[in-house]
Amino acid sequence: MFFQGIRNMGANMDLSRGSKGMTMTQLDLIKDYYGKVLASKNDLKTTACCSAESLAPHLSRLVAQIHDEVRAKFYGCGVPIPSCLEGLTVLDLGCGTGRDCYLLSSLVGPKGKVIGVDMTDEQLATARKYQDYHRNIFQLKESNISFRQGFIEDLTGLDIADNSVDLVVSNCVINLSPDKERVFAEIFRVLKPGGELYFSDVYADRRLPDRLRSDPILLGECLGGALYFEDFRRILAKQNCLDSRTVSRSEIMVTDPELRQRIGNARFFSITTRSFKLPLEDRCEDYGQVAWYKGTIEHAPHTFALDDHHIFETGKPMTVCSNTASMLQDTRYRQHFRVEGDTSTHFGLFDCGPQTAAQASGSNAGACC
Repeated sequence: MFFQGIRNMGANMDLSRGSKGMTMTQLDLIKDYYGKVLASKNDLKTTACCSAESLAPHLSRLVAQIHDEVRAKFYGCGVPIPSCLEGLTVLDLGCGTGRDCYLLSSLVGPKGKVIGVDMTDEQLATARKYQDYHRNIFQLKESNISFRQGFIEDLTGLDIADNSVDLVVSNCVINLSPDKERVFAEIFRVLKPGGELYFSDVYADRRLPDRLRSDPILLGECLGGALYFEDFRRILAKQNCLDSRTVSRSEIMVTDPELRQRIGNARFFSITTRSFKLPLEDRCEDYGQVAWYKGTIEHAPHTFALDDHHIFETGKPMTVCSNTASMLQDTRYRQHFRVEGDTSTHFGLFDCGPQTAAQASGSNAGACC
């Protein structure tokens, strides 16, 4: 999973674009770091590729059923598993040994399917080794997972068609790509209208100097390729994705003293975000719309968190901006919400920001990004 999309892809793809300072020697060093230095997550020098998010109880029960070898080689930095997955087509970018794929396999059920993409032979060999094991564990008549060897920058080469995927997930992998703009272009190409990108990755609080971006250990530890979060927002804007929501955020601790000295004042964060393929505005606009959560999402009878500050209580009205209204009524979540109002009358900018205590006590408190 560490090396998804960062090796030479031949004449059809120039991986040097956007990867200033990286050479094949450095890429080989990273591969050695992953294949020879790291036997398991216990060998990591930072907490970057160890999830700081706690799994919901129903997910914990499923993860406990996944084979030990698959879990031991899991290097994710978050929990990119949203709600309402039954029957969906899900694409996992940089699937590695398949932990998240097997988790998703159970959640999408027999009517859904999961496509796992990775470029590393050894990782995919482990994933495929336990395909029948997990099919039996999750009581599926046939496996609903397809593991494909390839590059996250070139999903066309893997026969993943335009507008064919309901959900794209990734866990601490996109930071490793030297051509992140191409990755996101491919993601929004394959997503269906109303589809979702829900992924966890490592971000920096600043643009990193070349000496850090080309450091093989920092790259292997998922820090060297970390995007400055504002640049991530700008890359999405080029794909007409103008409103990405933060779901969770935690700081990454660099536990190795030498690496800490090398990094200096740069700070790193594990952030899970969600973005929809929808025609949204670049600001939160007020059209007087109100949303109610019906309490019908499995495992979420009382509240539903759209992001880190849109927390919907069952039956309680919340005023929302037009972007939030669209995320609720123009996606797979539509059956679980009632949204009143349209965009015929504009009242200016929506009062953005997390709810205050005073707002939260009112019946029509608002919150937006």
